[in-house]
Amino acid sequence: MIELRGLEKSYDQAGGRVFVLRRIDLAVAEGEFVSVMGPSGAGKSTLLHILGMHDAEFDGEYRFLGEPVQRLPRRQRQELQKRNVGFVFQSYHLLDELTVYENLELPLSYRDLKRPERQAIVADVLDRFQIVGKKDLYPSQLSGGQQQLVGVARAIVASPRVILADEPTGNLHSDQGREIMELFQKLNAEGTTIVQVTHSETNAAYGGRIVRLRDGWIVGDERAAGAAKPAPAAARLDEGGR
Repeated sequence: MIELRGLEKSYDQAGGRVFVLRRIDLAVAEGEFVSVMGPSGAGKSTLLHILGMHDAEFDGEYRFLGEPVQRLPRRQRQELQKRNVGFVFQSYHLLDELTVYENLELPLSYRDLKRPERQAIVADVLDRFQIVGKKDLYPSQLSGGQQQLVGVARAIVASPRVILADEPTGNLHSDQGREIMELFQKLNAEGTTIVQVTHSETNAAYGGRIVRLRDGWIVGDERAAGAAKPAPAAARLDEGGR
């Protein structure tokens, strides 16, 4: 599904060229659950944004579903992204001028769905995440934890083929975080490909593979010690997320 060959990302600065990613060779098969780990500044989020087709300024080759991403016209690249990728941003990236309901409905507008179908899907996701009471609120009216829940809900609402998640539980309390990881594990078992950036070895264990970055280089690519088994959470997803 995802194939990177010799991928590099760099910036020109007064002192010379600074590399963020170096000679990245990486393949992610459809149905894998991969965790990307490494210290701050290792290039993890940069890699995720390239995979998500938000950043097309790189050297090397990136193929997604066989398509050469770096050679696609911008509109075609955006269409490929919208139809296949769900993204959980560390900083939410909800649209401030849209309500929670409208933020969730937006990804469905890129699918060939009639309005009643979109309404049914959004209603189901609102119920799953226990945020029905927040549907008419704007992001600025939500706490950080609530915004994170909406961000995760938005990423999965259109049933994308791949979910890219940047520290998806970073702003959630432990019960909410565990439920999100269990949800990802369930989606992966149903066939969704997941690539997450995380500092948490516990979260990484929910997947089957760990790729480790340091100073922009891949320094490790290993099977996870053992996928975490879902355990009943102490509480359901909470409307009052922290």
